[in-house]
Amino acid sequence: MTDTRVEGPAEFRTDTPAGLRIRLLQEEDWDAVVALEERAYAASGLSEGREALRSRHRASPDTCFVLEHAGGVGGYLLALPYPLFRCPDLGRNEDGDGAGERPTNLHAHDLVISEDLRGRGLSLRMLRHLEETARAAGYRTASLVAVRGSHVLWTPLGYRARPGIRLPESYGTRAVYMAMPLDAVPVRPLPHSTDPVPGPHPRAEVG
Repeated sequence: MTDTRVEGPAEFRTDTPAGLRIRLLQEEDWDAVVALEERAYAASGLSEGREALRSRHRASPDTCFVLEHAGGVGGYLLALPYPLFRCPDLGRNEDGDGAGERPTNLHAHDLVISEDLRGRGLSLRMLRHLEETARAAGYRTASLVAVRGSHVLWTPLGYRARPGIRLPESYGTRAVYMAMPLDAVPVRPLPHSTDPVPGPHPRAEVG
């Protein structure tokens, strides 16, 4: 779900903290990731829980990242290969059987930035990092599910809403499936951050 759950643009800020880096998610990060996810989604009934989150990571550990800040986790992005126009059900774990050919679409399932780092464009930075990773790995498209009306933020970034795609009920009534071809030239950033205030982002809402 790529709040990839975003609710509205934040005021543009230039005070990006020093010492930030995006790296692959590691075993010791899980407590921080689960805490961020619960704060972002529990109140709206969209929280998946630790085992579901870990199953997304197991499905594609090379496309799941954290935003490291001051020795801790300031955000995370979980993505996994998924057939175009389909997405994970928040109420089910990935089965992890690995059968069949790998889809050519990379789905940005969940993107959350910690409360103290929002409003600095870090969600956009993480999403662009994922798109670069996807291009290098040969994926042809990227997708996400925008929840709680956040699709208006992802449209200027190149993602096209597909309102005709039926989504699992677990995403709620305002969720919209979105996709973007990865051979397209990336759209220039907006003159404001895409970090949600006060809520999180893509389940993207980067569902």
